[in-house]
Amino acid sequence: MSNGDFKPMDTERPLAVLIDADNANPNVVDGLLSEVAKLGVASVKRIYGDWTTPNLNGWKAVLLEHSIQPIQQIRYTTGKNATDSAMIIDAMDLLYTGPFKGFCIVSSDSDFTRLASRLTEAGKTVYGFGEMKTPKPFVSACDRFIYTEVFTSTETFEADSSPTALIKQTSKELRRNTKLLLMIRTGIQTSSDDNGWSQLGPEGSYLAKASPDFDPRNYGYQKFSELVEAIGLFEIKRVGTTVIVRDARKSSVKS
Repeated sequence: MSNGDFKPMDTERPLAVLIDADNANPNVVDGLLSEVAKLGVASVKRIYGDWTTPNLNGWKAVLLEHSIQPIQQIRYTTGKNATDSAMIIDAMDLLYTGPFKGFCIVSSDSDFTRLASRLTEAGKTVYGFGEMKTPKPFVSACDRFIYTEVFTSTETFEADSSPTALIKQTSKELRRNTKLLLMIRTGIQTSSDDNGWSQLGPEGSYLAKASPDFDPRNYGYQKFSELVEAIGLFEIKRVGTTVIVRDARKSSVKS
């Protein structure tokens, strides 16, 4: 994984970044590309839309700065999104002609669900980027899905009052999240020793596989260890450079 206590990615892997301009906010571009840089090298950066329409003016202002290639796609019929088709065709072309190890699909549109599945079937890693309103089928079809709200709230979780800002959740709120607690406890159980201790790295890897959209930043925390510690139901120790964790209910077991 790319942030906090997660296992680092091979940052030299070539990636293709494909952006649906109709379903992505230009305000997230800095955070988006910074996140992509943690996952690999953005060898291709393309953005699709009808650039004759005024609603894409926000994107026009950032394309040159970030070397993103705009792909013109005229809307042939009202109500039908031709941008999706253009992105899908390009993705398949790049799959068979490029040396890419992974694809970054930036959209909140469920129409890319089958594309994500097809790229995964071909052995490519698929990273999805979209808003929290993104339909679950598209999220689940990706190897990892990162909600773009985290890019508008990084370092300003409690100061940013915009509607899309992610507020740091309290211990009480986190404890009420039974799904989160179950995932963490299951992850600990799958890799724990006889005393119930588990390394945080394998724990994070398990969570990423169990839930593609898991990210401590979704709860307002930069690192996984900070999230686990904030919940208050787990013990955390640092042994050298290794962080280990166990369910506090196991505290009666001698370490």
